[in-house]
Amino acid sequence: MQVPFQTIEEFRACLADAPGPDADAIAAAEARNAQLTKPAGALGRLEALAIWYCGWRADPRARIERPQAVVFAGNHGVVAQGVSAYPAEVTSQMVANFQVGGAAINQLCDAAGARLTVHALQLDNPTDDFTQAPAMSEAEFAAALALGWEAVDPGADLLVCGEMGIGNTTSAAALSAALFGGTGADWAGRGTGLDDDGVALKARVIDAGLALHGEALADPLEALRRLGGRELAAIAGAIAAARAQHIPVILDGFIGTAAAAVLETAAPGALAHCVAGHRSAEAAHGKLLDALQMEPILDLGLRLGEGSGAALAINILKSALACHSGMATFAEAAVSGKS
Repeated sequence: MQVPFQTIEEFRACLADAPGPDADAIAAAEARNAQLTKPAGALGRLEALAIWYCGWRADPRARIERPQAVVFAGNHGVVAQGVSAYPAEVTSQMVANFQVGGAAINQLCDAAGARLTVHALQLDNPTDDFTQAPAMSEAEFAAALALGWEAVDPGADLLVCGEMGIGNTTSAAALSAALFGGTGADWAGRGTGLDDDGVALKARVIDAGLALHGEALADPLEALRRLGGRELAAIAGAIAAARAQHIPVILDGFIGTAAAAVLETAAPGALAHCVAGHRSAEAAHGKLLDALQMEPILDLGLRLGEGSGAALAINILKSALACHSGMATFAEAAVSGKS
């Protein structure tokens, strides 16, 4: 799908013009659900997930057949402040691991039948240190949004966005503070394994970034440009592209949800085509989900990133659709309904 924007303002217009779900498909899916051979509500949240998905696919008996997972990778200048337990070169090393199928996300995508693509965004050119300057220029930000948009396969019927980027929990925490308030201490976590002193340093770095950019952070897209990373911007672009193409999205962990939160705060309702795949063990992720009023599908103590929690949730959503679209109705099965 051709990228319909070149500037941040044109991207903002895309968010404002985003389509909604198909009301007729939702009504038909609800009617079908009421006639399936089970007590009303017996499949719990699986029922709501199936109806939600059917609405976005405009098909009251939809199934998931072509899920896509994309992993975006970027490097962060703020790593120079000592906010990560790992060096920046790990980003490119992990990208190589993704490309040869050696990472957890490769195995989880294989198990879910999802096609995985990996996009490295200028790993030899980290974003600027957001305590010193905006992380990205306007042109760099728009280019990262566009790369995310272009990464979405128009033939996919479900999208999962993952990420890799040493230092990106610092960007996600700073971005969350800008969007929802609080200080670095409210949002900073252990990331890849910081000790208490490391978390305290990370919080101070976040506070320095918030102070530097000040009132400019009131604009969510500007907050992403100034505090985020190329991979976070690409995730935002991919989620927006999926909405334009009626492709439901499963969000992953803290970093991916922070990128998604930019869209929701910039254009309320922008995440209606999304569900939260899981609740990460990174403490601030739960707070972020609460702010977005999103209930995760899974809560397994994961803190890997890569899209791993969202990929795990694909099979839950597939199962919801398999029941909804494959079960017989009372009439079809000649089973007596509730008297």
